[in-house]
Amino acid sequence: MSSDLRDRIIPGYEYPQDQDTEVLGIFGNPIKHTLSPVIHDNLSDALGLNERYIPFEIPDSLEDYVNQAYRSGIKGLNITVPYKERVILCLSDIDEDARLIGAVNTLVRDEEKGGYKGYNTDMEGLYKSIIEAGFSIEDKDVIMLGAGGAARAVAYMCAKYGARKVYVVNRTISKAEALTEDMNTIVHDRKEAATTEFIPISQDDYKSIPAGRYIFIQCTSIGLKADDGLPLITDEAFYDMAECAVDLIYNPEQTTFLKLMNEKNIPYINGLAMLLYQGIRAYELWNNLTVSKELAEQVYEKLKLALEQS
Repeated sequence: MSSDLRDRIIPGYEYPQDQDTEVLGIFGNPIKHTLSPVIHDNLSDALGLNERYIPFEIPDSLEDYVNQAYRSGIKGLNITVPYKERVILCLSDIDEDARLIGAVNTLVRDEEKGGYKGYNTDMEGLYKSIIEAGFSIEDKDVIMLGAGGAARAVAYMCAKYGARKVYVVNRTISKAEALTEDMNTIVHDRKEAATTEFIPISQDDYKSIPAGRYIFIQCTSIGLKADDGLPLITDEAFYDMAECAVDLIYNPEQTTFLKLMNEKNIPYINGLAMLLYQGIRAYELWNNLTVSKELAEQVYEKLKLALEQS
């Protein structure tokens, strides 16, 4: 049996006393280091909306807490680890992209169905960050490092936005095979993605990838710690094939993978802009509005400052 939802608010935040204040929030565990309030509260302040964003650390009983959130009138929620897949069982409806990805990170109230509809804004946030950096996915070849939970949204993004070939490199080949099989099935079933081909590659077989120019996307957790060492493939010459590079990690600002890209003068981005744009897309869904590029840039600067101070 779950406790009262308000007991799960992390220190430093409190439920608004003003009944006219609409509540947004995030469920996860752990959650105390989240930067999401910086995004959403700054958007609300800039747009003059009476909303506040609250982080909830949810230990278990996810469905009970989602139901509590709906009954208490919470307008929208973000969902982060470890609940992005499990939350699907708690929804009244799900967006088609989120269903195919198999993960949800945003819940929007659905009054007609009496629950929340689930979306995946991670995929859209990543795509937006890539486009804003001046990179392109359409008709490009991609090398993905990793085949875990985060990689699935990345792979789906590559299919949706028209990548040509996507090589999924992973330590455990069976995971790469499972991911590529799923994605190739989606490609076959969706005409707009009919040109994308997914190819599984064992970590030890990376030299089988044809010589060429690739977008490298680093989807593993390697680099979160200072002593993690080199990325999945330790052969530095392998990365000479990079046309540009993306690392989903944003803290530290520059992982070993990105330091390597920097040394090779290869343009790159980390995951901070993805964090920004997935949050902005969630906010747009909650409030049925469009956030301007100028406001997005202002919030990004505040996000960078908050990260520096954390």
